[in-house]
Amino acid sequence: MKNEFNGINRRIWLSSPFIHEEERKYVREAFDTNWMSTVGANIDTLENNVTSYLGCKYAAALSSGTAALHISVLLAGIKQGDIVLCSDMTFVASVNPVLYEKAQPVFVDSEYDTWNMDPSALEYALKKYGKKVKAVIAADLYGVPAKMDEISELCRRYNVVLIEDAAESLSASYKGRKSGTFGDFNILSFNGNKIITGTSGGMIVSDNENAIKEAKFLSTQARDAAPWYQHSKVGYNYRMSNLVAGVARGQFEHLEEHKRLKKEIWERYKTGLQNLPIEMNPFPKEADPNCWLSCITIDPDACGEGKGKSSPNKIRTTLANLNIESRPIWKPMHLQPLFAHSDYITSNAGTDEDIFSRGLCLPSDLNMTEEEQNYVIEIIGSCF
Repeated sequence: MKNEFNGINRRIWLSSPFIHEEERKYVREAFDTNWMSTVGANIDTLENNVTSYLGCKYAAALSSGTAALHISVLLAGIKQGDIVLCSDMTFVASVNPVLYEKAQPVFVDSEYDTWNMDPSALEYALKKYGKKVKAVIAADLYGVPAKMDEISELCRRYNVVLIEDAAESLSASYKGRKSGTFGDFNILSFNGNKIITGTSGGMIVSDNENAIKEAKFLSTQARDAAPWYQHSKVGYNYRMSNLVAGVARGQFEHLEEHKRLKKEIWERYKTGLQNLPIEMNPFPKEADPNCWLSCITIDPDACGEGKGKSSPNKIRTTLANLNIESRPIWKPMHLQPLFAHSDYITSNAGTDEDIFSRGLCLPSDLNMTEEEQNYVIEIIGSCF
């Protein structure tokens, strides 16, 4: 079906790329100079721009956020049988690299303030598993930072590596500190739907110079310093291409603009839906989110069937029938068939399951006009 609201005949997306002229410029430069592979000025400049912006010292641009997570897992020394404490409500890419190395994920429930890893549940998990815990992978969901000060302090106290999965939260901050700087290793994503994109791509950032050198070594097939092709370690083809870096480099120049526009979308939803039994995805006063995706939860007494009630699925399917994309909240990892035998730690009786059952990600596309967003708001209201 086509959406023909006020003469507009196009799909309204959840979050599509928002492209400028700079991306074309830097990609053309890669073509014109014939730097088409995994070295070039775009890669070097992107790494430097990101480290300067975040205040981190070193970065390695890689082919995807998942590749960055996998290399981070390797840098953390995670091996078969190790316990890794992971965010429960996240995308599976946050956890799959743990399985690549045959380690054991244990899922930690969220808390309502941020929808991110609950520090209280994390502390319980650290006590329960003790020295078996090798690392914590904490995700910043939908552009809202987790309570990283508490999480990083727990990791220091229990002497475990912290990997911050900031794939969704570039430009956000918590207590004045940028998201993607709290971990021993921090990962970013430039996937097509993120706040800025390279069409694909990811990055590890860290203050550990030797670790980033190792990341670059491992991500280019771990080739030893020899005139012939010699290899002493297993390597990976994970380095970012200079073309992808050209797109991301151009996008990076508009990061703060994208953040401002994403916040405006969130605020319009908050205002437009204020008379409905709906809450926007929250963030504490100490956080400055990037509002990558605007999300809602339906109030418990209004979630279901009957007069004045609705459900995430009803809203989602109603929007879909009008060619408007929305998405369920991430299904908790402990409910996934892949992780049916993994442990799950909660301190508040299943926060993730509650948010998942009542929540929905709304269209947050930077290409969406204000008129189109008002139409989305109108449709959501009609579902009640």
